[in-house]
Amino acid sequence: MVAPGPPIVELTTVSDHEAVLHELPHAVSGDGPSPHDSEGGPGVVRLDGLEPDSEHVHRGITFRTLPRPAGELLARVATVNDLHLGETECGRHAGVDLGPVLSSGPGEPGYPETMSRGAAGEIPGCRPDVVVAKGDLTSTGSPEEFDVFTEIFGGFGNRLHFVKGNHDVVIGTDGFAAPDRIEVELDGVALAVLDTSVPEKAHGAVSAEQLEWLDELGERHHDLQVLVFGHHHVWDPGTNPEPGRAAALPPDAFFGIRPQDSERLVEVFARRPSLSGYFAGHTHRNLVERFAATGHMPWVQVSAVKDYPGVWAEYRVFESGVLQVLHRISTADALRWTDSTRALFGGMYPAYSFGSIADRCFPIWPRDRGAP
Repeated sequence: MVAPGPPIVELTTVSDHEAVLHELPHAVSGDGPSPHDSEGGPGVVRLDGLEPDSEHVHRGITFRTLPRPAGELLARVATVNDLHLGETECGRHAGVDLGPVLSSGPGEPGYPETMSRGAAGEIPGCRPDVVVAKGDLTSTGSPEEFDVFTEIFGGFGNRLHFVKGNHDVVIGTDGFAAPDRIEVELDGVALAVLDTSVPEKAHGAVSAEQLEWLDELGERHHDLQVLVFGHHHVWDPGTNPEPGRAAALPPDAFFGIRPQDSERLVEVFARRPSLSGYFAGHTHRNLVERFAATGHMPWVQVSAVKDYPGVWAEYRVFESGVLQVLHRISTADALRWTDSTRALFGGMYPAYSFGSIADRCFPIWPRDRGAP
């Protein structure tokens, strides 16, 4: 009999003082205990008490903790997106037939509910001042699916804010009500949340009224960092820089915010340096982009709650900067489901959805002071 090799682990999370690693499912042996903590499933390795902005090595993986922005920790914000409550099949996508298509087992709760309950159970541990759900709360936008969302996340009370995504408007705007813009001010930061959904469409949009509101908010909060959240990601104006190119594209030419609206949104950010980052869902991947017009400011996509890697995001607000810290939902049931969804799209899904550690965990610096 061949002795098993050392466990294979992947680095999931780093912050200014901690790191989290997960064992790959095929590396977890039934012959002995796997590392875990009292709140996580098997195969979870948590390291705490690390020095900020310093190199560490654990189980052969070298990583660097995030720099800690100067000053006091003032506030915390948690976000979720792409819950798809009510969905019953995972892995179906129009025009793609790679398989497999996965579902919850007989007698088990639906996987969107398992993942959402896992997120809602973990988020209180970061003591958030606000929880933002940025779209695709449901699979089809039905009142019954939305009732499940409010039952799972209703315990956050008036700390919870939400907007719609494209799945929430599959049946139009009659499923449930949500505002088209939300402003929240906390110590050291202001939040602007935009509804980017278009009824019965997959792509997104931003209205002239929303842009005017965001422009005014950015001017009014010139002394704060402003974090902007929406469901759809933004088209890079540098993709086709020819004059008038965006205006000539049809609204559904891009899966995210339509190019014309994206250009106008980027113009508002370029004009208002207090707007420190835009954070979307929709693509079910972790990715950070930067555009010429906005310098080092991050345009961020955060992967889904509902499948691999199955995450929620935390924003730690300090006096001189913000940290995005991505958390993989690590209850035993959640890890069993998300590890199975590594197989989606012919096994290519992890390479698409996980992203690099720099796409998941990074500092967000005030734009008027520049990145250190």
